[in-house]
Amino acid sequence: MKKIIFALSLILSLTACSEDEIAAPEISITEPTGGFAIDKMKWLRIQPEVKNSQDITYSWLLDGTEVAMSSNFEYVFAAAGTHTIQLTAKNAGGITTKTFMVTVNEQTYINKITKVFEYLPAPGQFINVLPIATTDDTAETMRVKAEEKLTANSMITLGGFGGYVIFGFDHTVINKEGNDFIVLGNAFANNAEPGIIMVSNDANGNGLADDEWYEIAGSEYNKDTTIKNYEITYYKPATEPANASEPNYIKWVDNQGQTGYLSKNAYHKQTYYPSWKGETLTLKGTFLKSTMAKTSYWITPAYEFGYADNWSNTDAKSQIDISWAVDKDGKAVQLKGIDFVKVYNSNRAENSSTGEQSTEVAGFKDLNI
Repeated sequence: MKKIIFALSLILSLTACSEDEIAAPEISITEPTGGFAIDKMKWLRIQPEVKNSQDITYSWLLDGTEVAMSSNFEYVFAAAGTHTIQLTAKNAGGITTKTFMVTVNEQTYINKITKVFEYLPAPGQFINVLPIATTDDTAETMRVKAEEKLTANSMITLGGFGGYVIFGFDHTVINKEGNDFIVLGNAFANNAEPGIIMVSNDANGNGLADDEWYEIAGSEYNKDTTIKNYEITYYKPATEPANASEPNYIKWVDNQGQTGYLSKNAYHKQTYYPSWKGETLTLKGTFLKSTMAKTSYWITPAYEFGYADNWSNTDAKSQIDISWAVDKDGKAVQLKGIDFVKVYNSNRAENSSTGEQSTEVAGFKDLNI
């Protein structure tokens, strides 16, 4: 009887071990007819189906070099050619490998802005002029007007602090070694109007600028005078002032306990408040201390690096490296490329001679094409 009980216990133990055994990963990748093909400077995204994925690790090799350790593959190629991609999935049950080829096609792109997704300037002396706006305009008609300007490499203004524009291109701007792009402005010596640059890639693949944003951490990013999460609200004036140089023109209140006014100057007689906006306008971002100073005349020297409309377009210090991007917590991120750019005015400063410090945008240049 004891022998029978022992034998039965042994069978049950072996059965339990068999049921607990971990199977090796099973990889399924749907390959298009004719194989994978993509234009250069466009995202190739591959999402394999993996069974037995418990405690699994991944390794993606591109022509023998590991380029990713995630479950999905995301890559953008800088040049045409043919490449070998290999996925290795490993768990306690074993290792499974899948290999396939990718053809990257040649393609020609336009080296400029091709789409404006949003345009929302803050009040300023060039508002309703660059571009022209009327009371009949809406957010959408102004987006179109800004797009018409920027796709023609013509200039728009962002107004005072927080005013912004979001734009994109007909290709992905690749993060190569060194500097990658320039946001064109109209800065010149001692006349900087710096705009903070945000970048994003089309992570969800829908072609819209609705993915996570990353700030280009320029020279002022970690300074004590820089205010993160700054917020300002502008108030639409009830009437236009009789005084052409009215100092108490457009009221503003910020989240630092300060309040003040945007002045009007005699050189610009139109309303400075965006004609298509409501009674108040709240804008947010990182606030940088202005360099505005009075010598024999008013000057605004440039920051060291990392901003739009800060150095002249021909100065190497106007160039931006995508590798300077950081997330909302200030942690550096490694972006393979970007599809969208947002620029907003980082300053709140003005004087009686040149008016407010207002970022202007006049185009974009990809340094890698």
